[in-house]
Amino acid sequence: MTPETRLAELGIVLPHAAAPAANYVPGVVHGGLLHISGQIPFDTEGQLIRGRLGEGLTTKEGAAIAERCGVGLIAQMKAVLGDLGRVERVVKLGVFVNSTPDFTDQPKVANGASDLMVAVFGDVGRHARSAVGVAALPLGVAVEVDAIVAVRD
Repeated sequence: MTPETRLAELGIVLPHAAAPAANYVPGVVHGGLLHISGQIPFDTEGQLIRGRLGEGLTTKEGAAIAERCGVGLIAQMKAVLGDLGRVERVVKLGVFVNSTPDFTDQPKVANGASDLMVAVFGDVGRHARSAVGVAALPLGVAVEVDAIVAVRD
């Protein structure tokens, strides 16, 4: 089963890959690895998802928001590689969670993106990960996720 088939089964339609908001590129392939810049969450209507975990957003909502960041990562993979079949392995995700100082469920929030990678890519989607709480993120978003992906030629 291809990643595109899995996306369809999950009812996920990839948005257009987000354009960079500053002086960087969304993805760089070097040495067999695709480094994807941090992706911020957009809902299915294309609106930014803002907020702070521990202050108006629950862990469950945070996981859903992290999943939306994961959708953005997959859209970037498709845009850069042209074919999701070129993904050899999701190597690592870095998950940044806009959270209050007493919020400690960053790993549970990060599972939203991690679970999506496994659902779409199977065992190839299993990855190393960091999940970090931060005081603020760009544009007030709740979560940001970046990735390193091994690619086939």
